[in-house]
Amino acid sequence: MKPFTGYLILALGITTGIAANSFAKISEGFTKLTPTIACLLLMTVTMFSLAKAMSVIPVAFSYSTYSGLTVAGVVIFGMLKYNQVPNIYGFIGICLIVTGVIMVNYLGRAG
Repeated sequence: MKPFTGYLILALGITTGIAANSFAKISEGFTKLTPTIACLLLMTVTMFSLAKAMSVIPVAFSYSTYSGLTVAGVVIFGMLKYNQVPNIYGFIGICLIVTGVIMVNYLGRAG
């Protein structure tokens, strides 16, 4: 598999990770059956995608990209769906996370 394909699979993992976390919120502590099942299935797809991406992308790059962009995506979901707008420090933190992901992917080196 080529690195570009790995990044496409990683994008799938990020997308399903955001969706899985969104269903975790909707499931109300896993008390609602349908959102709980959706969360578990999406998390399975997320982990499978992440593992496949790691077969061609270095672990540090793939996991930092996955975790950083998933966190940022969940924050955006919370803002849009639940009107949970972070304060200035939250915005700065999210910007630093995204900046860190960019730095790891474009400036980082893995041996």
